[in-house]
Amino acid sequence: MKGHPKFRRVPTFRRVGAIALAFVLALGLLAGCAKGSAPAPGAGEHKDFRVGMVTDIGGVNDNSFNQGAWEGLQRFGKETGATVKYVESKSDADYVPNLQQFAQGGYSLIWGIGYMMADAVRDVASKNPAIKFGIIDGEVKGLDNVTSVTFAEQEGAFLVGVVAGLMTKTGKVGFVGGMDIPVIKRFEAGFKAGVRAANPNAQVLVAYTGNFNRPDDGKSAAASLYDKGADIVFHAAGQTGDGVFSEAKDRRKAGQEVWVIGVDRDQRDLGPEVTLTSMLKRVDVAIYDVSKSVMEGKFTPGIVTLGLKEDAVGLPKDNPHVPQDVMQKVQEFKEKIVKGEIVVPTTPEY
Repeated sequence: MKGHPKFRRVPTFRRVGAIALAFVLALGLLAGCAKGSAPAPGAGEHKDFRVGMVTDIGGVNDNSFNQGAWEGLQRFGKETGATVKYVESKSDADYVPNLQQFAQGGYSLIWGIGYMMADAVRDVASKNPAIKFGIIDGEVKGLDNVTSVTFAEQEGAFLVGVVAGLMTKTGKVGFVGGMDIPVIKRFEAGFKAGVRAANPNAQVLVAYTGNFNRPDDGKSAAASLYDKGADIVFHAAGQTGDGVFSEAKDRRKAGQEVWVIGVDRDQRDLGPEVTLTSMLKRVDVAIYDVSKSVMEGKFTPGIVTLGLKEDAVGLPKDNPHVPQDVMQKVQEFKEKIVKGEIVVPTTPEY
């Protein structure tokens, strides 16, 4: 594509539904129970199937991917009658004990949520080979009882970058990242590439907070970017990103027109008046599909990457603040990525 950076290809599978069927297959009978979830009609025979989930330090109410994972697991429990439960990690020292708690409790499928949990999942899974494990955003290789689900975040980030590039009035947009780790760098890389593809003259300002659970840090980072002229800020910072919304709302009340692009789920509930759009990352669908596949006795260890082809990343269907002509451009770029005409970089190129 003329005028656009050279993009690198990232492998993806065809459908989110295929994750469970073609990827995570053969986790025997499980056992699990979710607070407040009721068995679906006729699904009582699965009440002894238990699935446990361990959050990273962002917690289950992080308004981000931990929350999305739990929502997917709750839906799985409600529709199948399975028992589902989560345990929150307050620090990285909790990862192994929390995973081991489920292993000792007889759970047959145990989820670790987040890149930072990879070592802990590898440790506990290697010591409990009869139990099946899943991890979101992390890669655990060489173990027959672990399935790793990753996402092509850069592809979804590219599309919201297109929105930002076309809608900025100042010519400057911002990115707030949590920890400086590969998964967040993919968000940054895709966002920058999308902005550049849509508006080569726009500038992308970047700030990292070093954490995922401190909204005050997110507010400070956003303030710095807005002060430097950014009028749209995309965050990939978990609960820290709540502070980005807080700063944007404060500035909007003061008469400054600034926007936030949410992440992982449609984050309009954090501030509908300042949420331009969100980059969806369908952790909920992956958790649901893989867990259901395991319940059906299907499991294949390994690593799968899900992107635009599988509808695993993207934008909400409803984007009231984004003009139709901009959404049309987003669709055009999406089609080029799906066809392989654009391969989005996984590391920032500028």
